[in-house]
Amino acid sequence: MSEVPRLDLADLHAGRRETRDAFDRNLRGALVRFGFVRVRGHGIGHEQIEKVYQAFARFFSLDQQAKLRCASATGGQRGFTPFGIEHAKDQCDPDLKEFYHVGRELPPDHPLHSRYPTNVWPSELPGLRRASLALYDALDACARTLLESLARAFDLDEDAFSAMLRDGNSILRALHYPPVPAGVDGLRAGPHEDINLITLLCEASDAGLEILTRRGEWLAVPAHPGEIVVDAGDMLARVTNDVIPSTTHRVITPPGTNERHRYSLPFFAHPYPDCDL
Repeated sequence: MSEVPRLDLADLHAGRRETRDAFDRNLRGALVRFGFVRVRGHGIGHEQIEKVYQAFARFFSLDQQAKLRCASATGGQRGFTPFGIEHAKDQCDPDLKEFYHVGRELPPDHPLHSRYPTNVWPSELPGLRRASLALYDALDACARTLLESLARAFDLDEDAFSAMLRDGNSILRALHYPPVPAGVDGLRAGPHEDINLITLLCEASDAGLEILTRRGEWLAVPAHPGEIVVDAGDMLARVTNDVIPSTTHRVITPPGTNERHRYSLPFFAHPYPDCDL
């Protein structure tokens, strides 16, 4: 329990059944024990991720009036949410963050088109839409691959979980944690669990993520280059009857990092609205 396990997705494409089966077993084992797993070999290039980080860093550096023009009228489901608005469940103090939501874009004739909020895009950053949606699609495909592996590990049909994501209302969230002033509690995001099926967290710009282990201890999950951190949400816990738990996690400010900006890019894989859990 001293370190979140790391798996290599390249093992799924190695062409050997025993290698694939081992990956499936290890993915299930890591999620059962930790609710979290680190994944490399996912095929999403560092340059692609960094391009989105840089674009959103430019957005968050805009003045507040410009950012508020991208505030969503749909309860924060799309667009910009200002600093100090979101609270973790059962937490009195707001998280020390601002964020931006990007959702799925469907053609006008799609049955779900009218049920999903419309994305909001800043006019100051014309390239943001293309870069964000490209990363969205790449993470969506990776989430499906992982859920197919997990279904095999449970001896289910391969698409038992991944089919839930088909045209799902998944969210790419760009998070900005500003520097923490001296004397302010350094808890940047309070303890919480994710509500979706699984979350794919691109390598954050700085440390701070911690999970609550089965022993009741906080365990740091470093931001290693080239890795995606995957965690199980409440919905996956529900469909597996809590065999895979939804693990509590938080974001702290490690010593020596309070003066730095922190950015992260989680992808929350959600099912389609009428999915039966």
